[in-house]
Amino acid sequence: MPVTFKVNGKSTTVDVADDTPLLWVLRDVLDLKGTKYGCGIAQCGACTVHIDGVASRSCNRPISEMGGAEVVTIEGLSPDGSHAVQRAWVELDVPQCGYCQAGQIMSAASLLARTPKPTDTDIDRAMNGNICRCATYLRIRQAIHRAATMAAANDGGAGRRGTGDADAPRSLLTSPTGA
Repeated sequence: MPVTFKVNGKSTTVDVADDTPLLWVLRDVLDLKGTKYGCGIAQCGACTVHIDGVASRSCNRPISEMGGAEVVTIEGLSPDGSHAVQRAWVELDVPQCGYCQAGQIMSAASLLARTPKPTDTDIDRAMNGNICRCATYLRIRQAIHRAATMAAANDGGAGRRGTGDADAPRSLLTSPTGA
């Protein structure tokens, strides 16, 4: 049965089995490879996307639940890499292997959208369940604090880079491992 929903601001219709996880629709049908498969049971956070503005695991969400939903992936968070979280990640050299980073960035962006000045406790709670096998948790926390500062300084917290700023590496910002 066809399902119509928005992905990164663009309306799309897919016709796949109703129980197909959103993750596989994003990766295999829509060719958005930034969202990663980690565990398949919504426990690691690698597959995190925003569904109607809320950080959500996509590996266990059937496409049948997505009718009318608005989904944002790492590719749609900021196509030019100007989101404050993406810029802070680069500035503080957060990733090590990079595999979990799309999910980490999406969870961090969701946190900052609802809590512009998070405490360490806020960050720990929001990021709980996003597993990083390289253990870059301290850099992740530092980057979230840095992103909050950057967003507040730029334009009232929107998290966008103003025109004329130096460009950050795009490969990291839109698809951390490129696959």
